[in-house]
Amino acid sequence: MNEEKSGLPLAASLQLRPRREVFEHGLLPIPKLIFTDGSLILGPIKQKLLQKAESRQSDAVNAADVAAALQISDEHAVLVIETLASILPAEAEARTAEGSADVHDLLLFIFVQSYKRLLPRPHKDSAAVADVWPHASAFDGYLSALSPLQFIRSNSRRLMPSQSDEEAHQLSYLQKHMANILSLLGHSVEGDESTVLTQEMFERLGFLLHFGDKDRERISLTKASPFFVNSDADMPAAPVSAAQVLEWVSDNITVSLEHIAENQYAKDNGGTNASDSDVAMADACPSPVKSPGLSRSQSFVEGVSKTVVVRQPSELGGNAVKVLNCHDSVIYILAPLRYATVYGCSDTTIVLGAVGKAVRVEHCERVQVIAAGKRISIANCRECLFFLHVNQRPLILGDNHKLQVAPYNTYYSNLKEHLTISGLSSAENRWSDPVVLGVVDPHDSLSHPAGVSDFQAESATCLEPDQFTMFCIPSWFGGESTQPTRENPFRLPEKYLASHERRRSGLDAIKQALKESQLGEYRRQELSSAIHVHFKDWLYATGNIRQLYCLQGGD
Repeated sequence: MNEEKSGLPLAASLQLRPRREVFEHGLLPIPKLIFTDGSLILGPIKQKLLQKAESRQSDAVNAADVAAALQISDEHAVLVIETLASILPAEAEARTAEGSADVHDLLLFIFVQSYKRLLPRPHKDSAAVADVWPHASAFDGYLSALSPLQFIRSNSRRLMPSQSDEEAHQLSYLQKHMANILSLLGHSVEGDESTVLTQEMFERLGFLLHFGDKDRERISLTKASPFFVNSDADMPAAPVSAAQVLEWVSDNITVSLEHIAENQYAKDNGGTNASDSDVAMADACPSPVKSPGLSRSQSFVEGVSKTVVVRQPSELGGNAVKVLNCHDSVIYILAPLRYATVYGCSDTTIVLGAVGKAVRVEHCERVQVIAAGKRISIANCRECLFFLHVNQRPLILGDNHKLQVAPYNTYYSNLKEHLTISGLSSAENRWSDPVVLGVVDPHDSLSHPAGVSDFQAESATCLEPDQFTMFCIPSWFGGESTQPTRENPFRLPEKYLASHERRRSGLDAIKQALKESQLGEYRRQELSSAIHVHFKDWLYATGNIRQLYCLQGGD
């Protein structure tokens, strides 16, 4: 990379990286969005979309335009626009109004729907995957053979692609298709067959790529590139040849891939100084693990078992959190976030404070997730319960079994403040209206058995109001607030509110009866002892005794 020509002096450690949000939260298993021949089909679609936008004297299109151009349902068109909005970089969010999409951002979004996830490493122990889920899964690979609990116990995480593996795979995909991507953003010069990019279109590449290292925040392509360095608003810069941009991007991706390969080689050979972009396991100390080879904007809670983890904003590395491969634990992430991922967890309760962009829960078993967020997607989960406040319809993907949804059921001191920071609306909650897509995920590299289309994708059912209870977060977890949140800030649906009020009234009645009872001192002590014994039995039966022990230990 030629630093003298760059718009910004670049440190040697500054590498070109994929925007992981696009690949982790932006892939929709809608077959009509996936074009294997990329620009050949997207070229005519681009013209249709641009004509629709121009007819409105705008650069954006609405859901009806998207449905017509892509020949998809109105419901799926809305889902496309909402998903795109959830993964836009911050600098692009102001380009379009809610319910619409910038045409060129939309084209990049559609293009990357052809991405297939990285294939897992081969499984070396067939016995470890012999115990399968209760019935034949839609997936024929090892991910479905293991339930999340078996996945953890068999230590099969070693088979999962690491963070650096995935990043290299995403970079290779972008490098392979960059010429087609640039053709969608560029335009031809009159009288010449070459393609050029304006500064505005070059900036659109920030949807897919950015510069970053372990010590610096993300840096946009425009600031780091040798193009458009001296441009200003009064004197727009001349377009740049797409061939030049392609060469520059490809060269920088090659440098990044070499850097990742060197780190992996050093790791495999016992190197200790490599900037490893894998995430260390956190079994011994369940602290937030920050991946030094990745952007500072994400933190990890990984591999914890039989413990309680509490994370406040000051303890997190940025605006995204991943909770990975945790078992039989309670995890509190009480912070404003943009993105949250829960993967491979079992028998765990996870409380997410306020997530402004997207939550994804995947390959989990017997997990309770309590989350306030803009949107949530749930994929390949079993016997999980979700207490939600979401502004958009929950998205149910893949092969799920016995999922339940319910309204949000907790609060902590700083919740209202975190909701404001995350830009979440407290008015609309779409928790009970999920969108269900197919059993097969076309982005998965695993093979699928014949006849899988016969499987009916399973939705989520609503929790019965009589089973609804409020979840109490210990007050000392809530942090300091000038105007503390003292109750659930989201109004419960009437039948759930009525159930909650009945429970509370019953408890108040018992308290009053005990208070007014004419018991002698001996009988009072006997009753108190009985209550304590039953409470202790309940603590052990539910596993909540562990929370008390962990809190006593200071975690």
